[in-house]
Amino acid sequence: MEIGFTKWHANGDDFVIVDLRGQRADIAPSVIAQMGERHYGIGFNQLVTISDCDDAKARLHFWNADGSTLDVCGSATRGVAWKLMQEGDLSSMTVRTNRGLLICRKDGEQSVSVAMGKPLLDWREIPLSREVDTLALPLADNPSACSMGNPHCTYFVDEVAQVDVEARGRAMESHPLFPLKTNVHFVQVIRRNRIRLRIWERGGRIPLGSGSCCCGAVVNGIRRGLLDAVVEVECDGGVVSVQWDGCGSVFLAGPVTPVYQGTWLN
Repeated sequence: MEIGFTKWHANGDDFVIVDLRGQRADIAPSVIAQMGERHYGIGFNQLVTISDCDDAKARLHFWNADGSTLDVCGSATRGVAWKLMQEGDLSSMTVRTNRGLLICRKDGEQSVSVAMGKPLLDWREIPLSREVDTLALPLADNPSACSMGNPHCTYFVDEVAQVDVEARGRAMESHPLFPLKTNVHFVQVIRRNRIRLRIWERGGRIPLGSGSCCCGAVVNGIRRGLLDAVVEVECDGGVVSVQWDGCGSVFLAGPVTPVYQGTWLN
């Protein structure tokens, strides 16, 4: 099976788009894991497939580089939205994901915003293995937890440059409190409307950025009273904007860039 794909990134958070519209085909997780390998494959943080959909412009499914699934990826959603809006000369559109219907809009030259849905804050929804206060977990340094369709654990630190992200992130990713494992964030509050964020992504890597992690980090910062409703998030690869009013959908906005297209020969 030959698989056509395009490679994109959002401030260095790289992803692959596979367009399956009009086809009765899917991709085995083992093949996705081969494609995701950075030395022997294409290499990406996430892969998204586009399929036909009756009640939205398209149906999106997401995979991590190891072939495991996730409900949503903010960067890849924005990339697909840009692609589809360019094709149809649209300024807005809706896609269906496991998180429901997500509304996407053009913000400017290759910049897209997406309504990522309401954050999940209850311990059962994240999910956690037992009932605890998700705003201040009963762990060292009292991190906060939420879900944006994948679990997030957020630490607030004085100086993010002094954090050993790999050691601390790897240890927390598989903590028994998170039965599905978790993304781990380390947040330095620069101002109430700007944070510096470094990420340990579930699956074992330090990405240059992550749309859903940016959303999760800001949600937890707003819940703790540390941040305003609109926040610039500075990741290793660049800056995105996250907006949350404390009760409704989280809005993520930032650039997306196509890199190249090719064919995977399986």
